[in-house]
Amino acid sequence: MEEEFEVKESGNFFDFKGFLIKVISFWPLFLLSLAIAFGVAYYKNLKKLPIYSMSNMISIKDDQNPLFTGNTSLVFNWGGTTDKVQTNIVLFRSRTHTEKVVKELQFYTNYLKQGEYLLEDVYGFTPFKFNLNDRFPQLYGKRITIKDLGNETFEFSIPFSGGNVSLFNYSDLKFSTAPAPASDFVQQFKLGDTIDLPFLKGVFERTGRRGTVGQEYFVNNENFNSKVKSYNRINISQKPQGSSILVLSMSGTNKQRLIDYLNTSVKVRERDQLERKNLFATNTIAFIDSSLTKRNVELEGVLDELNTFKNNNIDVALKGGSEQLSNKLQGYDLQKEEVNRKINYYNLLEDYLLNRKDYVNVPAPSVAEIQEQSIAQSVNRIVSLSVERSTYAYSAKEGNPIYNELDRKINAEKAVLLENIRSSKNILDDQIQTINRDIVRAENELKKYPAGEQKLSEIERRFKLSQAAYNLYESKKSEATIIKASNVSDLLFIDPAKDVGNGPVGPNMRLNYVIATIIGGLIPLVFVFLLVFFDTKIGNPEEIKILSKIPILGVIGKSVYKTSLVVKDNPRSSISEAFRGIRSSLQFLYKSKGIKGAKTVLVTSSVSGEGKTFTSMNIASVFALSEKKTVLVGLDLRKPKIFDDFELTNETGVVNYLIGDATLDEITQNSSLPFLDVILAGPIPPNPSELLISDQMKVFMEALKEKYDYIILDTPPVGLVADALEIMPYADASIYMIRQGYTKKAMLGLINEKYRVGEIKNISFVLNYFRTKGRYGYGYGYGYGYGYGYGTYGNGYHEDMKRSGLLKRFIRKIKKRFKK
Repeated sequence: MEEEFEVKESGNFFDFKGFLIKVISFWPLFLLSLAIAFGVAYYKNLKKLPIYSMSNMISIKDDQNPLFTGNTSLVFNWGGTTDKVQTNIVLFRSRTHTEKVVKELQFYTNYLKQGEYLLEDVYGFTPFKFNLNDRFPQLYGKRITIKDLGNETFEFSIPFSGGNVSLFNYSDLKFSTAPAPASDFVQQFKLGDTIDLPFLKGVFERTGRRGTVGQEYFVNNENFNSKVKSYNRINISQKPQGSSILVLSMSGTNKQRLIDYLNTSVKVRERDQLERKNLFATNTIAFIDSSLTKRNVELEGVLDELNTFKNNNIDVALKGGSEQLSNKLQGYDLQKEEVNRKINYYNLLEDYLLNRKDYVNVPAPSVAEIQEQSIAQSVNRIVSLSVERSTYAYSAKEGNPIYNELDRKINAEKAVLLENIRSSKNILDDQIQTINRDIVRAENELKKYPAGEQKLSEIERRFKLSQAAYNLYESKKSEATIIKASNVSDLLFIDPAKDVGNGPVGPNMRLNYVIATIIGGLIPLVFVFLLVFFDTKIGNPEEIKILSKIPILGVIGKSVYKTSLVVKDNPRSSISEAFRGIRSSLQFLYKSKGIKGAKTVLVTSSVSGEGKTFTSMNIASVFALSEKKTVLVGLDLRKPKIFDDFELTNETGVVNYLIGDATLDEITQNSSLPFLDVILAGPIPPNPSELLISDQMKVFMEALKEKYDYIILDTPPVGLVADALEIMPYADASIYMIRQGYTKKAMLGLINEKYRVGEIKNISFVLNYFRTKGRYGYGYGYGYGYGYGYGTYGNGYHEDMKRSGLLKRFIRKIKKRFKK
């Protein structure tokens, strides 16, 4: 009949419903965790300073100087508005640009005062400001306390104790040290004073804000790189998307810092952009200046020579034919000078293209009066690409594909420009040869005139040539200077950053409470999950079904009574009903197996403490209440217990019978319950196992069957000794006790193996100490048809003791968990 009790093996599962009920059972822990999390969030919100958002708006234009055409303009062409917008977005976020702004504003100096909960940034709201002399190292890593004494007088105090003090030069970004005073430094300064200390140099400037007498401020110089990094987070957006209008915004706790940084950032970028825009003009002026110096020396030398000649040769003068020839030669000289100037520029440009990689310093073609549109445009494009390549050094690493693309464009433009240069130089060489022939013919005609006139003509030719060259360079310098002076930046302020009284945009107090809710709920949830995951003890019938094919006969709830004889003393309790359910299941079992006459039940477990003796006594009691002659036999010869609960003496018992020292009647004792007799184990023998397997044991069982309807055998735990296994052949049904939250899952391995090989038959599980509310995640019914010994399911039918309060049970539950 084994098949009737065989349960199919279930697969792995996770009981979400049971887990959820278990979670609910720990609701006090969730409340405590949430209360702590909300308390922390509230405390953090109290300590947070308001966060403000400031912004400004600029436009990127494509302003060209209207005074000059494309051929003559020395203004650097960036390549159109679109390129300018993207380039400026990159540069505004670059580290190099941020360093310039931080240095200009000296944002590495912090101005603080004590707020209600923490130090507050009061930059822009103090009656003073340090203007540090960046040429000198400044105090670093020390806080300066500045106390307002009134009348524009302030007391400086810096803690010192000898040794050396750290200094930092914000100009070259280098650390150094200086001897520190032997004790605290205390000295008074007035607004406007120049501070000249070995460790601090600058001007203690007025800001125009009124101070409060007695107010203390704290000033310290921070790490430069850290400060730059903190400001390298400017937000830039195009309004609308893709347009040339940019909105720069930042968030922080100090409005004035945000305003100053945003506006100064635009001014620095505007200054740098204008400098780039004037690149041609600047380079051309430098080139002209060097040429003017040479021409000036040459002109002064020729002028002295001409004056000397005229003073020594007063009667020599050019007239008639010699004057006409001299003027003609001067014209040829000017033509030749103009051609040579172009050839020299082409040679200079060719040298740049062939021997250099940086082309940003090439002077404009207009300085040599080169009118070829293709040459001017090619030079402009090469310089533009070279500047763009150097610009990406702020944001892209070497080896970036963008460099390869720019180099490809530069090389392509270079090839075209070099070809145009060679072509132009060939044309100019032909012009030089023609001019040289004209000069030779004119000089041969001049040789017909007196030597004095020839000499005067030669000196005047050189003077006119030097003077014309000097005047040309002066004109070109003036042109470049005017262009540079008249240029404006392509960056136009639409709306500078300004405090218009907008309130804070943060911190997000609600976010902290949301995070507190998540964390406060997650921690106990993980705790409960870990309890379930690492729980090695059996918690409910579903786990038993997974762990074993042995069927479950019944479930007994947790007893809240002091007595173990619950059926006898509290017959209407839910525990008693659970035993009645087990009695019904046993009777069904006996009937299905066709067992008639006396029926035997063996009760065992894995280890002690799982309730086998408790179950044995109450099963015996419930059979006796049905007016069936029942005997409870204590076969745990090593550790007898039954006698205490029935208030009997353990002087004689099974041991006496098995050794032939007493008869069955002599060892049988009456309980206080009608139809129930008790046979105790008797004195502890030295050889309990041998007694239980003796022939006398068989005689003993036969004698009991002749006298009683039901025989209940209370045996030792099979996980500790083999006694119960020796007795099982005498039993018509065996009950294997499992205690909820006590019996370990691994303990079922032995009984499972013996059941699998057929060594044990007719065995069933009974789950004891079962609690249905919360702890193990199960409610009031499983569909097994068992009785449950706990809960409110039987309200009105059972007389159960009132349970203790929720808080007491929760505390007791946690204590038990930690004890385990």
